Amino acid sequence: MNDADVSKQIQQMVRFIRQEAEEKANEILVSAEEEFNIEKLQLVEAEKKKIRQEYEKKEKQVDVRKKIEYSMQLNASRIKVLQAQDDLVNSMKESAAKELLRVSQDHTKYKKLLKDLIVQSLLRLKEPAVLLRCRKTDVELVDSVLQSAKEEYSAKAEVHSPEILVDKQTFLPPAPSSQDVHGPHCSGGVVLASRDGKIVIENTLDARLDLVFRKKLPEIRKHLFAQTTA
Repeated sequence: MNDADVSKQIQQMVRFIRQEAEEKANEILVSAEEEFNIEKLQLVEAEKKKIRQEYEKKEKQVDVRKKIEYSMQLNASRIKVLQAQDDLVNSMKESAAKELLRVSQDHTKYKKLLKDLIVQSLLRLKEPAVLLRCRKTDVELVDSVLQSAKEEYSAKAEVHSPEILVDKQTFLPPAPSSQDVHGPHCSGGVVLASRDGKIVIENTLDARLDLVFRKKLPEIRKHLFAQTTA
């Protein structure tokens, strides 16, 4: 084999090697591009998923915040309604309390009422000796009905007439006035106690109003606010 043939053969081998190298390089490029595209797609999908999760999280937070705000507004509205209801009920009670003042202004009716209150208190106490307190302005009326009250109690309870000491040193507060609205006051009635002070029967007009009001409060609310609570 001469030099020309050897050179030709070497050139053929070089071309073959070059071609193989190019083909291999192309394969590597294609493979690398495919891997890059796959990785890029995975990164994009991962980022999309992250964004979706973040959006869902914020959406839930917004939803929770809306529910909390709605609940707070609803509670605030309910509190306002309840406050308005309480104000109305209290105004009714205040009006009733003002009407109590008229009771003691009619001496004939009030005198009978005082006797009935004393008898009722005695029946609840069932003590042989009691202490009675009233307003300073009611002392004369109380003294005038004391004997008949004791007799009525004795007949009803079938016991001896009790000893009743009217306290003329310490009196119940006077009727409420516009000058002292929030101070202690009494619209009338009596307070009886056992001599040892262990049993006390508060039978004032104010106490009876409170008692009746507490008992009737559910019925009053039902009557006034039936449509509101429906």
